[in-house]
This record gives sequence, structure tokens and C-alpha cells, in this order.
Amino acid sequence: MKILVTGGAGFIGSHIVDRLIEEGHEVVVVDSLVAGKKRNINKKAGFYKVDICSSKLEKIFKKEKPDLVNHHAAQIDVRKSVSDPVYDAEVNILGMINLLECCIKYSVRKVIFASSGGAIYGEQESFPATENHPLRPVSPYGIGKLTGEKYLYYYKINYGLDYVNLRYANVYGPRQDPFGEAGVVAIFANKLLNGEQPVINGNGNQTRDYVFVEDVVEANMAVMQKGTADAYNVGTGREASVNELFRHLVDITGANVKEIHGPEKKGEQLRSVLDYGKISKECEWEPRVSIEEGLKKAVNYFKNNKL
Repeated sequence: MKILVTGGAGFIGSHIVDRLIEEGHEVVVVDSLVAGKKRNINKKAGFYKVDICSSKLEKIFKKEKPDLVNHHAAQIDVRKSVSDPVYDAEVNILGMINLLECCIKYSVRKVIFASSGGAIYGEQESFPATENHPLRPVSPYGIGKLTGEKYLYYYKINYGLDYVNLRYANVYGPRQDPFGEAGVVAIFANKLLNGEQPVINGNGNQTRDYVFVEDVVEANMAVMQKGTADAYNVGTGREASVNELFRHLVDITGANVKEIHGPEKKGEQLRSVLDYGKISKECEWEPRVSIEEGLKKAVNYFKNNKL
């Protein structure tokens, strides 16, 4: 199968590209390299340095004619979406519409969309959240992801374009950017390894469901054939506080630092944890990497790949 992966030079997308190529698929990567890194791109994949908002995207579809699109290109920073909601909407909403118009015009069969479990549910009423949880995003990023899901439904009803929304928990692991505002595991691990002091936002009691990138890749593989016109949570069902995460990383790195707290950030949820029962039952997927094992793998990567 020929598969086009947007954001294929990024953290999650590049791991998916590697796995697809391993499975024998022909892969084409589209990435603006605003956040993605060229070094992450598998040498066996075709590559176009193009923004998903660009009119050049159609030429790629016309030439490559992919069977399936795996859409991971995005503005991923919740805090940036709060400070610059217009930019967030340009990339995550208008960019997606541009992509979906190309999908229709060139007969793409299916889109796998990287949505967000934490961001679209907002402050949770029940823990862990199922896919039926009320959708009340509290950030422009979450609004954009939910809008993307709604557009996919529209294109399915009106044009027959199949899709799967994967509602990710907090994904972490090798290749995560340690220099942005998002991705606390990468940021903390990199600072601790370099003898720097991480700062915990707020009291550190805010919790997240941390899912390892290898498990996320397997979720993408699982829904290629089985999932159809539906949404699936991709998480572990377990929540960990930022304080717990910090202590785990200090233990793993052996860093000699104090626990220092700074001001809390606007738009940040207090608790987020996802129920993965639906994807487990329907697509036979479940997380396999524990947070302890995953954090060790992440730290080992940053130790061996000084950035």
C-alpha cells in the first residue's frame, strides 16, 4: 500500500514511517520541517518539504496518489495555541481542510488522524475518560483537534472518505523535542542529563496519562485495517503527576537537583487519563511499555543523542 504521512519528520510520525516501511509499505513523507527534523526521516521514504497549508500539496497527491493518509502534521503546543490561536487554527484546521480536499480529489481511501484525548475532553468528569466523555476542550489546540474530527465526519458522510481518529494521551519517547514548550518528559530528561534545573509548572499535582511512542505506533498499525469511521483513545488508563514524573527521571538519571516549582500555565488541565478499552476490544491493541521502562528508554536515547 502507498501511504502518505504528514509530519513524517516529527516525533511520532517518523516512528510510524519506520514501522510502515518495516511492514513493506511504500511511504511518502510530507513535512514543513518547522518542527520536524530531516535526520528523523527514513531513507527509504520519499520526502517533500511542503507545508500542509500550501497549494503545493495537491501536486504531491497528483503525482503520488496515496491509498491512505496518516495525518500527524500539526501545531502541537497547547500553550502556543493559547498565545497564538490564529496560527494554531491556520495549521490545525485550515491545513487539515486543504489536506482533506486533496484526499477527495485523488481518491484516498482512508485517513488516520492524530487527535488528542486529553485536549478534546477538557476537564474530565470521569476517570479514566471513555470516548463517550463530553467534548469540552479548554484550549484552542483542543478545539482545533475536535474540529478536525468533525471535518472528517463531514467528508465521510458527503464523500465516503473513511477515517479513524486516534485520541492520544501524552505521548513520550525517543525523538521527542526537548527544546519546545511541549513534551515534559523530553524537556526534563534533557535538562537533568545536562546538569540543568527543570522547573515544574504550578504545584506539580496535575496528572497525565503517559503513553510510550512505540505503543502509539502499534495503535496506528492496528487501526489501518480494523478501525473505520470511529474514534479510539490511545492511552494506558493510568495517571501520573508531574511531580512523580520528575522524581522518576531524577532516579533514572542520578541527577543531583532540587524540586523547584514555577507559576502555573494558562490552558493547562488538572487531570487527564484515558480508557483504552474500546481499541483493545475492537482492534486488539493494548499498551505494553510501563512508564518506568518507557522513561528509561527515553533517557537512554537522550543520553546517546546529545542535542
